[in-house]
Amino acid sequence: MRRWMAILALFVVMGTGAHAAHFSKMAEGSLQLIQKGPQKMWCAVCGMNLKMFYKTSHAVELDDGSKKQYCSIRCLAADWPNIKDHVKKILVVDAKSGKLIDAKSAHYVVGSKVKGTMSRVSKIAFATIEDAKEFQKRYGGKIVNFDTAFKMAQESLAKDSMMIAKKKRMKMYPMGEKIYKKMCKPVDVNAYGRINELKAALKTKKLCKPMPEKQLQAVALYLWEVKRGKSAQSCCGANSSKVKDSGIAPDISEQDKCPVCGMFVYKHPRWAAFIYYEKNKKMAHLAFDGVKDMMKFYLDPNRWGDYGDIKNHIVKMVVRDYYTLKPILAKKAWYVVGSDVLGPMGNELIPFATKEAAENFMRDHHGKKIVRFDEIDESLIESLDA
Repeated sequence: MRRWMAILALFVVMGTGAHAAHFSKMAEGSLQLIQKGPQKMWCAVCGMNLKMFYKTSHAVELDDGSKKQYCSIRCLAADWPNIKDHVKKILVVDAKSGKLIDAKSAHYVVGSKVKGTMSRVSKIAFATIEDAKEFQKRYGGKIVNFDTAFKMAQESLAKDSMMIAKKKRMKMYPMGEKIYKKMCKPVDVNAYGRINELKAALKTKKLCKPMPEKQLQAVALYLWEVKRGKSAQSCCGANSSKVKDSGIAPDISEQDKCPVCGMFVYKHPRWAAFIYYEKNKKMAHLAFDGVKDMMKFYLDPNRWGDYGDIKNHIVKMVVRDYYTLKPILAKKAWYVVGSDVLGPMGNELIPFATKEAAENFMRDHHGKKIVRFDEIDESLIESLDA
């Protein structure tokens, strides 16, 4: 008898797992897409196909009349710093009916057996508490309101982004590069303001040969996140053991060591930052492996050695625009704090020549805020090392 009970229990467990595995996030009927133009089928932040992840889709109406749609509450949280002051209404798809409803009135089941969309923890919304409880009974999780679910998405954003970034580096970027070179025409990535606009152009303008959605996503991610922002890294030999004089970093030598961490700067030229100062009536320089270490030195030079009154002799401080690698004066740059892009020493201040470039980067890489040179103080630096 006990044996049969154990077998029955096993089938129940297997059946429960099967139910979880068979829950589909795809749209079962017609879709409600509120974005305009050919890009309306794809998430405004990550480019994911909204039909495939329709049951976790969120959308916003902004005070200027524009509308944006996301594959998940996670991508809404990622875009929040850019839109929070202009949001008129937040919508979410009711997973039962497939209709867009007011997110503030929705009942979210979080942490069920269903996999999350762009997140470790799933957050699926329902219009009624009865539907939420029915889903919870089958798949587990707990029922919360929008504010709680959104707070959870914001708090887990950094970890979720790191998880996603790792998967992209390991699989999506290499796949996208291979497919792009084989199946696409040359694409000017900078002609597009968002990844879903780029993705729509790849398909509707026939910049690439017809391909399945997964391959199209891989190409879009490679172009948007690698070719657009990081191609300069490969051209300048960021991982090379030899210094290449590209005109971008003529002052780096194999002897340059960061006075803060002791790292050889030539190994990470795209992150290099410089302080130029007068010494014995001649120009001298110090090289750093990132803006963060340069600012640690600048704020308290003698903590790192006997540098006397060096601050009184600084002629200029130079950093590099993250996208172009062109040198810019540190005091005129815009810096993104708290993104998912890590430098040689971890969390970094990512520099840009323009506010627009900084805003684009912050949106793509989930930065927390943009600061100017004079706003960088010891407390901010300490927060990056926390």
